[in-house]
Amino acid sequence: MPTGTFYANGVKANVVFFDNKPSSKDRWTKEILFYDYRTNIHHTLKKNPLKLSDLQEFITCYNPANRHKRVETYHAVDNPEGRWTKFTYDEIVARDKTSLDITWLKDKSLA
Repeated sequence: MPTGTFYANGVKANVVFFDNKPSSKDRWTKEILFYDYRTNIHHTLKKNPLKLSDLQEFITCYNPANRHKRVETYHAVDNPEGRWTKFTYDEIVARDKTSLDITWLKDKSLA
């Protein structure tokens, strides 16, 4: 969630969706989809509050009706501003401390 979504300053939040799957010898998770709504987004409670329309792209990308047909919007060359991308399980566990704090968008405030 973008900075400014909550009343207290500096609150950082992420939303994670899990499937409730039965135990298995083989892992269920093959890839993890990420939607970055933090980078270059800023909301305030009064001047720029978060609205449903702000989340429309996420809702479309999430595609709850047919989640197996989700399509990434990020591409390093064709769409470097795309907010929806995926990483494989192996890419995630290879990260330092298996961190899910992943960024791929360029933060314009740091330019």
